[in-house]
Amino acid sequence: MAQNINSIINFAKLNTAIERYKLDAEKVLTGDPGQELQNHYSSDCEQFHAGVWQGDIGTWKVAYSEHEYCEILAGASKVTDKNGHSVTVKTGDRFVIPAGFEGTWEVLDNCRKVYVIFESNTQ
Repeated sequence: MAQNINSIINFAKLNTAIERYKLDAEKVLTGDPGQELQNHYSSDCEQFHAGVWQGDIGTWKVAYSEHEYCEILAGASKVTDKNGHSVTVKTGDRFVIPAGFEGTWEVLDNCRKVYVIFESNTQ
C-alpha cells in the first residue's frame, strides 16, 4: 500500500496514552523501578515499534529477544552483561542493544529514552 505525507508519525504532535507498569518481582534486583511507556508506533506485522520509555531508579534483569536502538533523553543508566562488563549511558547517548543480550539494566538517575525496537524471528 502506497503511503503519503499523512502517514508520517511525528512524536511531538501525538497524544499517545502513557502506560504505567511495574516489572515482574522475579526480575527486580534493587529498588522499586516503576516504568512508563508511550508506544507511538507499531507496524502492522507487530515486529517494529517506536516510542518513549521512562524508568525509575532500580536494577532488573534483561534478556533481549529484540534489537533495540536507544537515545537517552534524560538521566542515566548502567547496562551490564551477564559477564559483569558494563557501560553507563546518559543524556545524549545513542546505542543499539542487539537481540540475544542478557544482563541487567540499572537506572542511576530517573531515565527517559526514545526506543526503536525490531523483533526478529531469529537472533
